[in-house]
Amino acid sequence: MKMEQSMCRKSNCWDNSPTERFFRSLKSEQLNDEKFSTKEAAKLSVIDYLAFYNDKRTHSKLEYKPLRV
Repeated sequence: MKMEQSMCRKSNCWDNSPTERFFRSLKSEQLNDEKFSTKEAAKLSVIDYLAFYNDKRTHSKLEYKPLRV
């Protein structure tokens, strides 16, 4: 996975907010107090969270229903 630098106007606070929100959720919901024995275990944990975040997590814009059922 590759992230690209933003090319938005200077001081545009909306540019990074979706990315910052995702990483805040990842840290607080999945990685909080986790101790991984290997890099691979950490990677699998993040992949599991991505599947949850994209498919199963409820969304306020969808009346708190998951994106996919």
